[in-house]
Amino acid sequence: MLIARSLAELREGCARLRRQAGALALVPTMGALHAGHRALVRAGVESGAATAASIFVNPLQFGAHEDLSRYPRDEAGDLAALEAEGCALVWLPDVATMYPAGEATTITVSGPAERWEGDARPGHFRGVATVCAKLFGQVRPDRAYFGEKDWQQLQVVKRMVADLLLPLEIVGVETVREPDGLAMSSRNRFLTPAERAKAPVLNRTLRSVAERLREGAPAAMLAEATEALGRQGFEVNYLALVDGPSLAPIDRAIPAARLITAARLGTVRLLDNIGV
Repeated sequence: MLIARSLAELREGCARLRRQAGALALVPTMGALHAGHRALVRAGVESGAATAASIFVNPLQFGAHEDLSRYPRDEAGDLAALEAEGCALVWLPDVATMYPAGEATTITVSGPAERWEGDARPGHFRGVATVCAKLFGQVRPDRAYFGEKDWQQLQVVKRMVADLLLPLEIVGVETVREPDGLAMSSRNRFLTPAERAKAPVLNRTLRSVAERLREGAPAAMLAEATEALGRQGFEVNYLALVDGPSLAPIDRAIPAARLITAARLGTVRLLDNIGV
């Protein structure tokens, strides 16, 4: 597995891999890898492409009140996990490489970036879109893989790539879950034992609402579910039925509908979504 810490090393490594495999896949990450990240790498490898992963804790997508320093980091463990999954190259840029002094360009996406996480974390998707555009320009992959757990992020990146006519495919990979249904996340490690035992209630609530949607009155069901989660200790930021690609709220189940939620449990903000 090649390790690149400079743009020169990255370009040389990507050129070599493209000559060998004919196609490049990219898995952008912020490190602290779990089984969900490993599933993205496996999807890239199984496609036949030489698969690269990036590890970069992106300061631009953290808000003023979000603790960048608290984000978990484990470079040695991440590298071992990537190598075990067949990753061919790991890109480990520093902040100065990604955001050189004097730069004056960021990318703002509207449409699917509005509402939900866009409201809860102002500027977050500007950071996501900007860093992804930079990574795509640096690696020049044919495909990039993102988890469906961060559903809104996936739609934002797809919209950006389509709108800017970038020559790559964005591939969503199904959310990887713990046996009890909790969506895997690097932040789950911050849950206390009691919170970890309670956390799967969030996904069970989504599934319960999805099963009842055929009965009608989604708004009443969502309000009832939000109240029930609150009684169990969740601080619900939103629980909504949306059109999957656009994230626009809808009042009935349609083929592309998605139930999305974000809720704080203790110090940890949990995100989840399911198709309906």
